[in-house]
Amino acid sequence: MAKLSEEIKTAIGTIRPSLVATASKTGKPNVSAKGSLRILDDEHVLFADVASPRTVKNIKENPQVAIICLDAKERKGCRIWGKGEVLSSGEIFDKVAAELAARNMKLNNVVKVTVEEAEII
Repeated sequence: MAKLSEEIKTAIGTIRPSLVATASKTGKPNVSAKGSLRILDDEHVLFADVASPRTVKNIKENPQVAIICLDAKERKGCRIWGKGEVLSSGEIFDKVAAELAARNMKLNNVVKVTVEEAEII
């Protein structure tokens, strides 16, 4: 596991949306914009699955995930590589579900990503 630097945490907290790349077990890629990417702790990030069936399917088949947070105007941001885990219950799920319910949104899953590598770009 890699620890997220303060600079990376700042990028994740300010840049929207982030792009999450996954691949199926056969290697077919998928990229999905995520406005919900956030820090869970020093070694994990998470995002909400509100309408991401292909992303979730891919992570269940192949947990490898790549994320880029890029401020196109400034040409700055970060990249994260890690392993995703789909959560459909539990404390983290309940917290995110309550936040989204307050915005009239229904949560399907939460994807927790264990950060293996992260860098500023």
